[in-house]
Amino acid sequence: MKSSIPSAGGTFKPLRHRSGTLRDRLHGYTKRTLGAGGSVTEAVRLPPGESCAGWVAVHAIDFYNDVSTIWAVMSTDPFLNSFRPGEGFPSGVEYRWSEGSGKHATTVSVSAPVYIEKVLEWIAAQINDESKFPDDDDDEHALRVFQTPQFAALCGQIFRRLFRVYGIIYSSFFNTLEALGMAPHLNTAFKHFMFFCTEFGLLPEREIEPLEVLVKPIRKQYYMSKQPSSSK
Repeated sequence: MKSSIPSAGGTFKPLRHRSGTLRDRLHGYTKRTLGAGGSVTEAVRLPPGESCAGWVAVHAIDFYNDVSTIWAVMSTDPFLNSFRPGEGFPSGVEYRWSEGSGKHATTVSVSAPVYIEKVLEWIAAQINDESKFPDDDDDEHALRVFQTPQFAALCGQIFRRLFRVYGIIYSSFFNTLEALGMAPHLNTAFKHFMFFCTEFGLLPEREIEPLEVLVKPIRKQYYMSKQPSSSK
């Protein structure tokens, strides 16, 4: 039986940072750096005096927006429904989805497109939960939340799942996005994502292995950009 794509596909709306909040201020650093022609290396660097936890939180949202924008381009394509459960993942791996929690949790095999939809829906739900991703005028409250072990674990899960989505896109949908003229945007977004993850050690090596061929040259660029003699 084929796994059909949820009807929510193609209705993506970017998640915003409310003006004047901690999240908005941190988001502005990256936007200004890249907008002024700065390097990706400079864009991922923690701004002086800012919280690392807050910096990671804001980028979790911005990278979610990047991936969702890319996926929305093709999320309504009937081609996606041709994938059966377990199909469409990088060679040698299959990502399954867990529903429920505790003793009621069940793990099911889904197709790669359905996995992407479920990941993006799950991340949006976490970010839209003010108790997990506060976006108010109380900077101290936001930082208290961002600096908890629970939030660190949540962000780790978000970044791992975003990486898996990139892996699926490159493995099964790159040619389609290339035909749509989206390959440059995809490559730029993934480079920014990988530079950030490498800067802050957000991805376990076991997660990276399925995409090592793709990740290795980007990591090489990152490490070379950190050398004093390299041009930026």
